[in-house]
Amino acid sequence: MPTPPLSAALLDQAIAALKEHGTIVAAARALNLPRATLEGRIREARRRQEHSGGAAVPILATSKGRSIIDDGTARTTDEQIAVLRDKVFELDTQLRAARANTVDHEWVKSKINRLCGAIEHVEPPSWLIRPQRGKTLPGVPVAMWSDWHWGEVVDSGQIGDVNEFDLAIAHERARKLVERTIYLLTQHVVNPSYPGVVVNLGGDMMSGDIHDELTATNELPLMPALLDLYGVLRWALKTIADQFGQVFVPCVAGNHGRNTRKPRMKERAHTNFDWLLYRFLAESLVDDDRIKFYIPDGPDARYSVFGWRYLLTHGDQFRGGDGMIGHFGPVLRGQRKKQARNTAIGQSFDVMIHGHFHTYFPTQRIIGNGSLKGYDEFANMMNFDYEPAMQALWLTHPEHGVTMHLPVYLQPHATHVDDPAWARVADVS
Repeated sequence: MPTPPLSAALLDQAIAALKEHGTIVAAARALNLPRATLEGRIREARRRQEHSGGAAVPILATSKGRSIIDDGTARTTDEQIAVLRDKVFELDTQLRAARANTVDHEWVKSKINRLCGAIEHVEPPSWLIRPQRGKTLPGVPVAMWSDWHWGEVVDSGQIGDVNEFDLAIAHERARKLVERTIYLLTQHVVNPSYPGVVVNLGGDMMSGDIHDELTATNELPLMPALLDLYGVLRWALKTIADQFGQVFVPCVAGNHGRNTRKPRMKERAHTNFDWLLYRFLAESLVDDDRIKFYIPDGPDARYSVFGWRYLLTHGDQFRGGDGMIGHFGPVLRGQRKKQARNTAIGQSFDVMIHGHFHTYFPTQRIIGNGSLKGYDEFANMMNFDYEPAMQALWLTHPEHGVTMHLPVYLQPHATHVDDPAWARVADVS
């Protein structure tokens, strides 16, 4: 049923109250009405007056210390001061609210942006572009560190005792990751001579609070977890630099570190604690010439190693799949769509690197990363395949591109059985 039109009596009452009290705030208070209701009635009265050819109702006009409202009724100086005081209070309240909203967003963003200047526009180090002359190189090691879920807790009893995870285990696995990365690159390569190492930080570094169950079960809230992880990553990058000399660190944000309920397209990086963590790291290491960060404001980071073009993305934008192909179908479709988009604007790539799905997936064109956290309650409930905690590592050769994959395993496989024989025929009984 449509709302009946306002009666002439109500409109006359609104105009009379405005004439008597001088401001909408005072008139609304006198009539015991919400200000918005009174404003609506006055607007309707003006509309009807203008439609009928009558004079519009002015709110306030002043003349030599006296206030004239509507029908020429004069106001004393004290009355005028009271009227103006109400108006000033109303405008001041609106101004304070506008300033508060602006400061919350712009001030914080500007302060954070000053931490590292123009890091997102950094030029890649020269050792990524030109091989050393006169030397045969195995290539440049490229590591993918993502999906650490720092602060999350995995209860082994809920997943058949195939994995457990908390801060103590996270610290241990981070230490193992650095040690085993150095071991694999120095002991499992014939000529372990590298111009530097690329360490991709691929997002979801912290567990975050995007789900109620995470907020309830995380070992640490998001910000203390960020500070704890900051110290670990700072140590890890400096240790890699001590061993290999130069480190290039491309970074993208994931989805677990966001501070919004739903993922955002606009300001994705600036509303994500992954991005803030990267900025803190870059600022703290700005005087270390061995370590260079690349922190774009968008969801993808593009760089090249000896001319082989990489695109780093977290992977949460790839959706779909089914029980047979899992996430592989959506990732392949996503890679093709990104390639088509980038080719159209002259930004093609050779290899796409992603995380998010906690599944190691090494190919020539797509490299999916595992996780530091390992198998968890969600994977178990959804009947996903088991995969131990692991992170991707490979070599990029100047001529052949991606060559040697060296996955860094951080825990034993749950189905492994010790067997002293180096090989045997399978028991079929």
